[in-house]
Amino acid sequence: MKRGKQKKGQEIFNFAAAELPPIFPEIATRRGAIDFYTWSMYLPNPDPILRKQGKNITAYNELLVDAHVGACVKSRKSGVTSLNWGIDYGAAKMTRQAKFIDAVLKNLDVDRIMSEILNAVLFGYQALEVMWKQDENGFIVPDDVLGKPQNWFVFDMENNLMLRTRDNFNGFVLPDRKFILVQHEPTYENPYGFAELSRCFWPVVFKKGSLKFWAVFAEKYGMPFIIGKQPRSTSKEDTEKLANMLDAMVQDAVAVIPDDSSVDIQSGLVKGGASSTLYVDLIKFLNDEISKAILGQTLTTEMGSTGSYSASQTHMEVRGDIVMADKRLVIKAFNTLIKWIIEINFASKDVPEFNLWAEEDVDQSLAERDKNLTASMALSGLQLTKKYYQKSYGLEDEDIQEGAAPAPAAGNPPATFAEADANSFPDQTAIDKVKLSPADLKSQADGVLKPIIEMINRNASYNEILNSLAATFPTLDTDALVNMLTQAYFVLETLGRLNANA
Repeated sequence: MKRGKQKKGQEIFNFAAAELPPIFPEIATRRGAIDFYTWSMYLPNPDPILRKQGKNITAYNELLVDAHVGACVKSRKSGVTSLNWGIDYGAAKMTRQAKFIDAVLKNLDVDRIMSEILNAVLFGYQALEVMWKQDENGFIVPDDVLGKPQNWFVFDMENNLMLRTRDNFNGFVLPDRKFILVQHEPTYENPYGFAELSRCFWPVVFKKGSLKFWAVFAEKYGMPFIIGKQPRSTSKEDTEKLANMLDAMVQDAVAVIPDDSSVDIQSGLVKGGASSTLYVDLIKFLNDEISKAILGQTLTTEMGSTGSYSASQTHMEVRGDIVMADKRLVIKAFNTLIKWIIEINFASKDVPEFNLWAEEDVDQSLAERDKNLTASMALSGLQLTKKYYQKSYGLEDEDIQEGAAPAPAAGNPPATFAEADANSFPDQTAIDKVKLSPADLKSQADGVLKPIIEMINRNASYNEILNSLAATFPTLDTDALVNMLTQAYFVLETLGRLNANA
């Protein structure tokens, strides 16, 4: 045994293969487990539904035919496929590798590949075969990535993915960099992952039975009952003949009966109408169970038109968590593909990463605030930076094109402090020509504030001050008055900053 370099309080040891301590090798294995028996060379799928039904994973394909299951699956997948995708360059920004990866992915059907990756959520696992090719420049790149049927693949005792073929019934271990394996909630005991469709198996089975019985019920009670009456002395042959005529009447609405017989028509809805709601309620309950299994919630399917807003918001948060988990599966699969492309074609450790993000709406209040702030800052020769816009609105360098500021439109002079009438107070002209000289700013501030300060000194209450302001500036409306005071505050703040800097 050799003692290695000590690092941060830990001791590193280098052992020869023959002298490994007992804590290194794996001890709890399937081959030695007392509760594990198999005659095959591969690990059977431990899914409890499939084992009890004696079926393989193709049984879950039949569930996708159900309309509600299909709609829920489409909704769950769209939570990821509707996102924007791109390359997060990171340390590899603007490098040859990053541009190369971006071009390769744009040649692939990324939306379809994402949808096939998400089949792992439904079936527990999904194997995707990478179809490599050599491009015109000699690089080895993926021509396509195809999701293959789950029942073609099994796992060996060490949880390695294997492909079963006619020549290899027990399967063989696959080569490196050929198949991308995506697993949903796998464990050591179950490398096949957890299939969300397993939760839908019994709801779909019971729903099929309910629909069948409901159809029989509707046929029985949805049509009127036709009752024929004959004298008690009628022979059996005549009774059967009347019954046949009534049966034909149901089809053709025409019947010929003896004049000593009668026919009554009674509606079946009175007897069975109330009972039909049992089938409706049962099917709705089963659909809700399917929604919970696939989407994690039912949104408004359980609440109906009287559902609360807070409950629907909670359900949307649950859906957001599920979308985030599915997103990680897709990102991990694409990053595996990108890693293989870099390893095959470049001797570099800078690997760009695949990323997904939602298109966020522009914050209208923020945009309005920045619009007003930009106009106010322009008066003093200031402006918001490109970095500020990128940080606030999530813009990239290529999203912004720098150029000269547009000239003011004809007839619309640049904004000044003079929003009100120039004759409203004495120093309006001076304020319109505001300069960054402390002496000029002080003079302008005195001119703007002098009449206001005099009013405050003459009046005692808040209401009296407002009335005096209205009387002194009769041509100003409320908005203009507020704007004038805001401009005065801006002048004073700028003057204070200049004095502080001086």
